[in-house]
Amino acid sequence: METSVNPQVEQIPAPLQADVGGLCQRWASEGRMARFWSRDSGLWTATDESSWLGWLSVIDGQLAGIGNLAALQERIRGRFSDAVLLGMGGSSLCPEVLRLCFGRQEGYPDLKVLDSTDPAQIEACEESIRLESTLFLSASKSGSTLETSLLTSHFLDRLSNSVGRRRAAERFVAITDPGSKLERHATDAGFGDVFHGVPEIGGRYSALSNFGAVPAAVMGLDVRSLLLNARLMHSACADGSDCAGNPGLRLGLLIGAAAIAGRDKLTFVCSPGIGSLGTWIEQLVAESTGKNGTGIVPVEGESLQAADRYGRDRVFVSIALESERDPQRDAALDELARLGHPVVRIAMRGAESIGQEFFRWEVATAVAGAVLGINPFDQPDVESAKVAARRLTAEYEEHGALPTGEPFYEGSRCRLFASPTHASAVLASSDNRVLPALLRSHLDTASDTDYLALLAFIRRDAGTTAALERIRALIRASRTNATCVGFGPRFLHSTGQLHKGGADNGVFVQIDCDDGPALRVPQSASGMTFGVVKRAQALGDFDVLMQSGRRVIRIEIDGGLEDGLAALETAFSEACQ
Repeated sequence: METSVNPQVEQIPAPLQADVGGLCQRWASEGRMARFWSRDSGLWTATDESSWLGWLSVIDGQLAGIGNLAALQERIRGRFSDAVLLGMGGSSLCPEVLRLCFGRQEGYPDLKVLDSTDPAQIEACEESIRLESTLFLSASKSGSTLETSLLTSHFLDRLSNSVGRRRAAERFVAITDPGSKLERHATDAGFGDVFHGVPEIGGRYSALSNFGAVPAAVMGLDVRSLLLNARLMHSACADGSDCAGNPGLRLGLLIGAAAIAGRDKLTFVCSPGIGSLGTWIEQLVAESTGKNGTGIVPVEGESLQAADRYGRDRVFVSIALESERDPQRDAALDELARLGHPVVRIAMRGAESIGQEFFRWEVATAVAGAVLGINPFDQPDVESAKVAARRLTAEYEEHGALPTGEPFYEGSRCRLFASPTHASAVLASSDNRVLPALLRSHLDTASDTDYLALLAFIRRDAGTTAALERIRALIRASRTNATCVGFGPRFLHSTGQLHKGGADNGVFVQIDCDDGPALRVPQSASGMTFGVVKRAQALGDFDVLMQSGRRVIRIEIDGGLEDGLAALETAFSEACQ
């Protein structure tokens, strides 16, 4: 275990430094950090914030119950070839980060995370495991998350066909809040274990609770060491620390003040060994701050460009393992700071100190929410897309079809959809009605301080990720705007809140494809497939974005996904010239 806190070093231009200094003085004189630790909801909006601060004390609770995790670890060691976590958002991102940071541990199952309703991705996951020697982790805080429920039923049915229902259920572990629908199902079905979450912790703040600790134990990680590392940061962020010595407070005041000053694009530059940490922070920041017409836009996975290729809306945070020092990356960050961009550098002594970063960023995000005057623990606009998707699936159950809508363009292996107003604007400003011109017209609606987001309801694998990153790079090379990439439906439980509830500073391109294999949803009276569910989620998200007045087009790929993405890449290449 590390014995010191991961250092945090800042290079901040004078005006922002003055803003942060003023906030530090105010927080000190008004005893705001003491109020933070006493769970005073008046620090935010005086609504229900005090009910969602259980993460402040979860570390000691987890350490007190470490024996239960050790017993689970001992029971599964050497028994399973694979483990599959079935969850979304706060239930899946931390386990995915741990798997990517630490890799597979000898003697323990190879953990995979499945957080999609895309049928091709589900089948690919199933083909990658030895079904009869796989442990399944069904994770849902509420116990009623649609994707977790459907995937749990699917794999329970699959495994039951091989080993029988009782033996299949024993290979499932539920991670959920006490009394939830998932807990009742797990008890009735005879799941092997049920681990409880803490009702006073929201999903995205749950990394150090059982939603992160149980998958870590299943992987064979030293959970006690992870928690003790997190406790180091907990102590550093305690209410007795002044602003300069309190990493979470200082970082939260900085990113909050920067957002108010117009630097609301929080751009992450991570070293390879902990590169996946950015996806976890992305959800935490986006879902916590993107509401009431404001928000901090996390920019994760964007390649570092020359310093003069950035607008004045950026804050850069470098998170790097000390063993992965990169002189070229350091020189690029120095140049960004020289040109007046705020730069924060966090050095991780090793991947084992990742627990520190979970807690640092939870404190920082909650503090930034107080600076912005919002409740960082609710997600009012996430539910809107869920409601729209439920309405569409109900329509399918009744009529056997989803609404299709009328494209405003058809050709080049795709169809384009938009609201009537936006479609008219895109068509009117295009030199000709070919795909590259229409894409250029849509992208050109972005101002210098807007961000551009690709939202892809397609299978997520190395090939599709690389294709979207190439399209992202084309867009990024042609303008200074921040760019983001999200795969649906997982981003609905993450950045989706920001897209709909934050400022109107996003320009969106949704990409969808044919349903793929006809993988039936268990217990569906109409024979609904996972492809229908995915399409309903895509259409629901698109509808809510349109109703929110967002600038969004939907691209429906016609035919095979690989060929369709290649055609889109060609079109974007022309559009970005």
